[in-house]
Amino acid sequence: MKYLDRRIGWTLLLLAGLAFPYVITGDYQLTVMTSAYIFAIATLGLNLITGYTGQFNLAHGGFMAVGAYTVGILTVDHQVPFWIAFALAGVVTTLIGLPLGFVSLRLKGHYFSIFTLCIGYIMYLVIEKWESLTHGDSGIYGLPAPPGFGDFTFTSPLAKYYLVFGFLVVSTFVMHRIVTSLLGRTFMAIRNSDELAESLGINLSRNKLVSFLLSVFYAGIAGALYAGTERTIGTGLAEVTHTFNMTMFMLVGGLGTVLGTLVGAIGLPWLTQSLQFLQEYRFVVFGPVLILLVIFVPLGIVGSYLSWRARQASRQALLSAKPTAPEAAPEGGAPHA
Repeated sequence: MKYLDRRIGWTLLLLAGLAFPYVITGDYQLTVMTSAYIFAIATLGLNLITGYTGQFNLAHGGFMAVGAYTVGILTVDHQVPFWIAFALAGVVTTLIGLPLGFVSLRLKGHYFSIFTLCIGYIMYLVIEKWESLTHGDSGIYGLPAPPGFGDFTFTSPLAKYYLVFGFLVVSTFVMHRIVTSLLGRTFMAIRNSDELAESLGINLSRNKLVSFLLSVFYAGIAGALYAGTERTIGTGLAEVTHTFNMTMFMLVGGLGTVLGTLVGAIGLPWLTQSLQFLQEYRFVVFGPVLILLVIFVPLGIVGSYLSWRARQASRQALLSAKPTAPEAAPEGGAPHA
């Protein structure tokens, strides 16, 4: 992990993603990785509001479902071209998040989380009960594949993989620029202390709302990609289980780190898949592994590494700044020159 926070590290990760389809044995692994990438995009958004701004949004899975259902309703019921519906998915999700953000961000701590948990459940009920719009428990089937160029479409597992991978690369780049900018430092100041941030002249309500809207926009885009690649959606996408899974990705990888989000969102699905041979007992093994990670690596894999590196750099700086003692003078004489 020596170079993972530098350009060469990100370049290596990019090359690994591009080469992945050529080092696996079948389409199943491509499908698993494609799904992992989609949830990684959504988790990047959740990490912004939770890891960087300090607000735990339990309705994040519901916003992802809003993006997916926007694409499904527009393309299947109203024959809107896919990419127009895709763009509208991000817009609709953000517009729905705007009034909810105004209300919920007046709350702090666990009150905010409880409120968003209720919002997420309401979203689930709306999707389940409003059959004339969302098709209810039947779900929406037969979504069109994302069109490509000419006769090329994103229907094969390989094409869908590179489509989602491209969106993940762009999403990661944009998120990295956000969190390393002045705006990102503002979010972190709010996370560390509302009172201190306000004393520095930071507008808490405005900046929390911006973070919330950026977060739900990522969820909407991830949901739209899910709809386009799976080509079928159901009420299960709106369940809070997906939000808890994304929270687990952040905690294992490293809360408040972009790289940690990717490590958790991509690594954990592969860990569960590698335990498939245990069938129904795989969670008996998977659960204790997660508990051990939380106990012994509380900052997450990437977070613990960055913390260790910061301590090493601080120790090295102290040793460099420490003045060297002069050579002892021989008895009865001055020190040697």
